[in-house]
Amino acid sequence: MADHFFHNEMPDFVPESTEETTVEGVEDSLLKLLSLPYPILAERFKRAALDLKETIVLETWGLRGRRVKDFSLYTGALGTAFLLLQSFQVTNNRDDLNLCSDIVRACDSASRGSGVVTFICGRAGVCALGAVAAKQAGDERLLDYYINQFKQIKLPKDVPDELLYGRAGFLWACSFLNKHIGEGTIPPSYTGVVVNEIIKSGRTLSKNGSSPLMYEWHGKKYWGAAHGLAGIMHVLMHMQLKPDEEEDVRGTLCYMIKNRYPSGNYPSSEGSDSDRLVHWCHGAPGVILTLAKAAEVFGGEEFLRAAGDGGEVVWNRGLLKRVGICHGVSGNAYTFLALYRLTGNVEFLYRAKAFACFLLDRAQKLISEGKMHGGDRPYSLFEGIGGMAYLFLDMIEPSKARFPAYEL
Repeated sequence: MADHFFHNEMPDFVPESTEETTVEGVEDSLLKLLSLPYPILAERFKRAALDLKETIVLETWGLRGRRVKDFSLYTGALGTAFLLLQSFQVTNNRDDLNLCSDIVRACDSASRGSGVVTFICGRAGVCALGAVAAKQAGDERLLDYYINQFKQIKLPKDVPDELLYGRAGFLWACSFLNKHIGEGTIPPSYTGVVVNEIIKSGRTLSKNGSSPLMYEWHGKKYWGAAHGLAGIMHVLMHMQLKPDEEEDVRGTLCYMIKNRYPSGNYPSSEGSDSDRLVHWCHGAPGVILTLAKAAEVFGGEEFLRAAGDGGEVVWNRGLLKRVGICHGVSGNAYTFLALYRLTGNVEFLYRAKAFACFLLDRAQKLISEGKMHGGDRPYSLFEGIGGMAYLFLDMIEPSKARFPAYEL
């Protein structure tokens, strides 16, 4: 188990100070970052993020002759566009917005006929991000074009239900448009048909189980955010649901809490006894983000308490030997940001800061030494340093931070 993560030697809490201090077991450079006044640290994050952004743009766009092979947000060019849009939100640099639009345009051509319908891996993400970028640029013609293209997307009959490739991933794109373009851009009459299919599918598969809803992807009943229950429940909580559907979502999350591991971590799939993965895609981090949403939607202490329990797992075992947001330190930092936003407890903000400072201080060195995995696609948003750059931008105003392409 320890092979997958670094032992977390960071103090449980370091108050902000301008004085240099030393704590046993922690290198001075990391401790200095942890103790910096937040405005100074935020400026460090900003500078690092913008430097990384330049490298990412060069590697994923400039050196490729502005051609797109992989258009996806997950590992491809759309992830660079998403990062550029976030950079524009922080800096108001119009060059970032213009470049974002250029990359989306190339992804628009590359994604036609792909057959993938989701935000993270498919054409819905291209059209939705294109529409938002067009609105930011004040280009009504382009905005209308992308909205119309989005509404032409047809879901195949055999499409799965999960987030990366399935119905939930399409619905997330609908919610993204409604948030950033305006409520009703994609009306409930449009999304309701898809919601009904997801609920129907989940009830059918759960008939012999104790969870109200259950789903299968590639022969496994996954629990995590990427392919399973956590991701699907998270998306459904953003939809208009009937009372019995709400109860099924709530009951499914309660089933997950009841059947988690004694450690507070969550199985990657139904019946798994391997308490190993602490990732956004599989394990506590993705489930925590969903439980935080459930605490907002349903209220009560159960979801909040379970999310906090999962936070302890991430603090102790979530300093992964990978950099990305899907299965790396960058993604795990967002669990603490969600808990901070939900509770206002500054200890959660400290933990997010600690994970981000670990990356700021050590990630590049550890990657160069082969002690940390930089990702199979090292400049991508979900596997590589693109996610780290996105996290650093989010750390500038942590109360506004959202896990990219998952939290709204």
